[in-house]
Amino acid sequence: MGSFFHQHPRLTPYLLLLPGIAWLGFFFLIPLGYLGYQSLQSGTYGNFEFTWEFSNFTNAFTDYREQLLRSFLYAGIATTAALLLAYPMVYWIAFKAGPWRNLFLLFIVAPFFVTYLVRTLAWLSILNDQGPVIGFLRGIHVLGADEGLLYSTFAVTAGITYNFFPFMALPLYVSLEQIDPRLLEAAKDLYANSAQAFLRVTLPLSAPGIVAGTLLTFIPAAGDFINAALLGTTQQTMIGNVIQAKFLTSLDYPTAASLSFILMAMILVALLVYARLVGTEKLTG
Repeated sequence: MGSFFHQHPRLTPYLLLLPGIAWLGFFFLIPLGYLGYQSLQSGTYGNFEFTWEFSNFTNAFTDYREQLLRSFLYAGIATTAALLLAYPMVYWIAFKAGPWRNLFLLFIVAPFFVTYLVRTLAWLSILNDQGPVIGFLRGIHVLGADEGLLYSTFAVTAGITYNFFPFMALPLYVSLEQIDPRLLEAAKDLYANSAQAFLRVTLPLSAPGIVAGTLLTFIPAAGDFINAALLGTTQQTMIGNVIQAKFLTSLDYPTAASLSFILMAMILVALLVYARLVGTEKLTG
């Protein structure tokens, strides 16, 4: 095998890529193609026919536009909240935690040792009307005796933020940890105070981590359905809940497939707009 690579050096990159390409082709491209085939079918369950039914897309967008927009709104709220919570925490870990860095990073990753469903179910106990959080908020008169947080927009977005928090924190840590401390020392030697050094040096250098974290958080959050199903009501239904119900309950595969493609297209457009705004160099930094 080694002699083959030496004899055909130009083929080496393609041979190394072959296993990954085969994996993506079999588990992504083929299912995606079949999903596209389903999205253009018409009829009822058991009698679907491929009829180039492009109206499935327009009808699906018209009927479930509210859920689509709500999904992007919740994903945006969760991504912003995760960034605001993660940045100061990870900044402290990267620059102040010293030998305790790995322990604190373990605390961030530790929720991943528990399944996604269990993590979400935990919020049912945390935000329960008889739970300590609601009791405390009622005790300080933030909430009334008949008010709660469960089955609300707050509960859904809080659950999404919690579940995808590590996706924001870890890229931020990588960017911050790679910053050379001598750059901050040089900024202070040039009479920059702590705030100026942060805004002129630390924040720009951590931009690739911010971009990566927001993408890794926003994209899966937009398609999430577990948090809305368990922590919300029909008023908080996201597009993921609609797609799940169409596939598994009403067995309306063409509409479900069409909604899946619409969601992917909207995320792709949002990604392109985001890349345009922040600059592609930050995406590849």
